[in-house]
Amino acid sequence: MSTTPNRNFWNIEASHIAKNTYNPIRSIVENIVTEPNPNKLMIALSIGDPTTFGNLKPAREVIEAVKESIESGLFNGYAPSTGYQKAREAVAEYSSNEFVKVDPKDVILCSGCSCALDLCITALARPGQNILIPRPGFSIYRTLAEGLGIKVKSYNLLPEYGWEVNLDDLEAQIDENTAAIIINNPSNPCGSVFSRGHLADLLEIAARYYVPIIADEIYEHMVFPGRSFHPLASISVDVPILSCSGLTKRFLVPGWRMGWIIIHDRQNILDKEIRKGLQCLSQRIIGSNTIVQGALPAILQNTPQKFYDDVIETLYEHSRLAYSHISKIPGLKPIMPDGAMYMMVYINLACFTEFKSDLEFVQCMLMEESVFCLPGQCFDYPSYIRLVITVPKDMLVEACLRIQDFCERHHCKTSQTINELGRIEIEY
Repeated sequence: MSTTPNRNFWNIEASHIAKNTYNPIRSIVENIVTEPNPNKLMIALSIGDPTTFGNLKPAREVIEAVKESIESGLFNGYAPSTGYQKAREAVAEYSSNEFVKVDPKDVILCSGCSCALDLCITALARPGQNILIPRPGFSIYRTLAEGLGIKVKSYNLLPEYGWEVNLDDLEAQIDENTAAIIINNPSNPCGSVFSRGHLADLLEIAARYYVPIIADEIYEHMVFPGRSFHPLASISVDVPILSCSGLTKRFLVPGWRMGWIIIHDRQNILDKEIRKGLQCLSQRIIGSNTIVQGALPAILQNTPQKFYDDVIETLYEHSRLAYSHISKIPGLKPIMPDGAMYMMVYINLACFTEFKSDLEFVQCMLMEESVFCLPGQCFDYPSYIRLVITVPKDMLVEACLRIQDFCERHHCKTSQTINELGRIEIEY
């Protein structure tokens, strides 16, 4: 016989997942109470959205593809949870090269790359296990894992070597409970691009300890002149890899929420459970945006190379401009990126004795100069700030000049003599 619960008051608690989900970037940014300088236009070098200022727009062919998808009337209903066959075929063709051939059955379409990462972490790791993430690294990895009761361990990147992975540190983090290693290449927040040889070294460690890799490659092909992007799966023979990417960054349409997972599993290691698990998890969102799925074949096939080249040229020019100027500012040391949309800048806090942390530095700069950068704490890497280089050129120049003024005022060795030294001139 059923019994009625004895309740005489409301007692509704959040779930463990909700309580344990924490986004460091959102938490830090939303708790900054400092107001910008009302006399200066706000310049946000903090937002990893290339569309924010309107200077970077998707290709005309991309827009036309979506218009045709809408007007066809064929993509208004539900799609299979892993995506329409034609859309998955288009992703498979786009992601294949001379070293790796992608089969459409290995493609799972997702609601953005963050959804792809979520599915991969959820499929590979159980509560109590751990995943390895880069430091500095994008905070979403920690947010997704810890909310599920999965522990996070960090391996260090080396700024003095272009943010390559400290291989000894990576190996030291692996234990019997390690379920996966996340490799982000090209990198957010570092803008680094790993060489083929370095990727091979990472794969050798993963193979030795039988640990699969989640490859966050959302910035694939967004590399500057002189560097090359190597998909991790194009090098791997033994290590199973779940590669995550999408339209977001390269095609300048983050709000369209179109990402994908590609299962690279030459030794059929994942076939027993993980492949089915990913398919089951994809059913939780009942598939990704169908209008964009309908446009995917045309987007991936018809976007001209000149569009990609022009975006890279702009980002490269902006990165050189920012690097050239900031490297002359006392107390700051930028690290020139090789790709993506970001630059990490070291703050020598010993030169700015009134600030105890990168967060205080950022808050004060926002208050005085209305320039906002993300503090290194957002990426588990204190004493740095991350700059986004997608802003229009004139705004980037103005931001650099304001950062210069701020540092000169607060630098303990130059603040007293800055009037004699004069202002550093910016070249562009």
